Amino acid sequence: MFESYKVFKYEFAGRPLIVETGKISQLSNGSCLVRYGDTVVLANATASAKPRDGIDFLPLSVDFEERLYAVGKIPGSFLKREGRPSEKAILTSRVIDRPIRPLFPKDLRNDVCISLLVLSVEPDCSPEVTGMIGASIALSISDIPWNGPIGGVMVGLVDGKPVINPTAEQKEKSTLELTVAGSEKKVVMIEAGAKEVSDEDMFNAIMTAHEEIKDVVGFINMITNEVGKPKFEYPSCEVDHDMYEDIKEFAIEDVRAALDTDDKTVRDERMAVVTDKVYAQFEEKYPDSTAAMNECLYKLQKYVVRRWLLDDKKRVDGRRMDQIRPLAAEVGILPRTHGSGLFTRGQTQVMTIATLGSVRDSQMLDGIDDEDLKRYMHHYNMPAYSVGEAKAARSPGRREIGHGALAERALEPVIPPVEEFPYAIRLVSEVVSSNGSTSQASICGSTLALMDAGVPIKAPVAGISCGLITEEDRWMTMIDIQGLEDFFGDMDFKVAGTKKGITAIQMDLKIDGLTPEIIKNALETTHEARNYILDDIICQCIDKPRDDVSAYAPKMIQTKIHPDKIREVIGTGGKVIQKICADSGAKIDIEDDGSVFIAAVDREAGYKALDMINAIVLEPEVGTVYTGTVTRLMSFGAFVEFAPGKEGLVHISKLSDKRVEKVEDVVNVGDVVKVKLIEIDDKGRMNLSIKDAE
Repeated sequence: MFESYKVFKYEFAGRPLIVETGKISQLSNGSCLVRYGDTVVLANATASAKPRDGIDFLPLSVDFEERLYAVGKIPGSFLKREGRPSEKAILTSRVIDRPIRPLFPKDLRNDVCISLLVLSVEPDCSPEVTGMIGASIALSISDIPWNGPIGGVMVGLVDGKPVINPTAEQKEKSTLELTVAGSEKKVVMIEAGAKEVSDEDMFNAIMTAHEEIKDVVGFINMITNEVGKPKFEYPSCEVDHDMYEDIKEFAIEDVRAALDTDDKTVRDERMAVVTDKVYAQFEEKYPDSTAAMNECLYKLQKYVVRRWLLDDKKRVDGRRMDQIRPLAAEVGILPRTHGSGLFTRGQTQVMTIATLGSVRDSQMLDGIDDEDLKRYMHHYNMPAYSVGEAKAARSPGRREIGHGALAERALEPVIPPVEEFPYAIRLVSEVVSSNGSTSQASICGSTLALMDAGVPIKAPVAGISCGLITEEDRWMTMIDIQGLEDFFGDMDFKVAGTKKGITAIQMDLKIDGLTPEIIKNALETTHEARNYILDDIICQCIDKPRDDVSAYAPKMIQTKIHPDKIREVIGTGGKVIQKICADSGAKIDIEDDGSVFIAAVDREAGYKALDMINAIVLEPEVGTVYTGTVTRLMSFGAFVEFAPGKEGLVHISKLSDKRVEKVEDVVNVGDVVKVKLIEIDDKGRMNLSIKDAE
């Protein structure tokens, strides 16, 4: 039945990688089942038969689809089925999209869909890496035009040494979480989170990854040679050459004049005039070709900017290649938020707001990895007005989620542990103006907001991006790229970190890869720029976290009780803890290990709740004086609750130093009295004395 069924095996970082083709999903253009250890991913690549009309880009989509059955879980939602993709799945889709996209033909307009279905997960064998390799194989053996293959690996840094595809245990010890994709000759994608790793260690880890990738690419080439299909022919959607040459001859000087400014608004206004002139000039010669003319103008702008950079060493706004745009930083700009910071770089402006909450405000996660709770969250919003466009607001897209995750990853290594700072932390970066690298501006703005909020971060973090222009063997980098240099350049190499080292990297590429020389240059260039931002801008604005949190932030008190005492603090049906919250005005969270987090508007309320908890969990000691409330009267004495859930008897003879005829003559229900614990009998009953307390 499965005559075309083939199995291919490869030893990948000490674990078996098995690829099966020709058995499952035979209607796709290309399909394979990839097994890495006990991790299994089904990869499918499909393409439309015809190109899509009226577009000037490749309509590629990559979907990394998590199924909770892969880890033996039932979804926690009301519907009990998977909903929208998790943030982790979206980020993985982006990581796989970035290295494969530049390798498609520039003039291909057919819809291409890559579907990666996670069927089984072994924690030691990354489904993300398995999916990336599966996508590369599915595309390589399909008939879809693509200039691959690529390979991908993860790298950890354990005891200072790079480890390929670290196990779950090794990841716990690692100071680096690096994903690298590459072809046989070049590095195509870099994504990293790190705990202040040096440039040298990062570069060595990337090169170690590429050596492993070369062998993976050789394995994929072997599969392609055996089962690969011939690539299909497609109608080229390249710009009409004659139209482009006509427009270039007519408008090139106008385009040069329009682009020669550091103000994006002025540039857009000038280009609108040039566009109208081109329409008027060529509407008779090229009727109904507005979209094609726009594409020609885009190509002409790209030509002008790249020639300026490569031939004249000239940037659009007149800066040197190593010069950053004017910078500014402010904190405390919003009166009622817990912390706020505004970071400006040229015409890019990001405002980040910090909010502190109790640990119960941590985000609950429902995914295929072991993480189920996130205490530090970072969200990023980029409205249309930030680029001067008139569009209605929409929910965050993949780009917004990706940029928020990048900023979160950059700052996570400096966030204090919950034991030192018992808060949940949410940062929201609002892009209010955008002209290049808003993700890195959000990192800088977030450092400002955290310090303004009084979060004792380990060190300030700054981010900056490096651009690239290539032409055959020529190449050059430039720091702090703005919008045009991003659109028309070949790379956006984003690096964030402290003075000590790198905390995050994300590389977007439009060419077929980077050489080691370019990577090393980009790391050196961003290092110098990062230090300048930290020393001369951020630390000049606020040099350390504020001594205390905002007056409007909850005040947190942390303690720890024996796990056996948790039941007593909570009480039957939660009665005890509810009473503590009602009487003190505080909010209380208790974890299974006995960690107690108390949140209150003011510290007095928090310490009141703490005293009440301590009274419950501390074992009563004979001879100690307590303050309690009379709960019941009997003929022989009064019962007094001297701690929540702890009650003792004051015998009538111990009510006063004088003779007492009736208990009611001395105390009544509800009276607050001081009592001394004078005895705990063999049955655990506690005898109290008002007389001895006085």
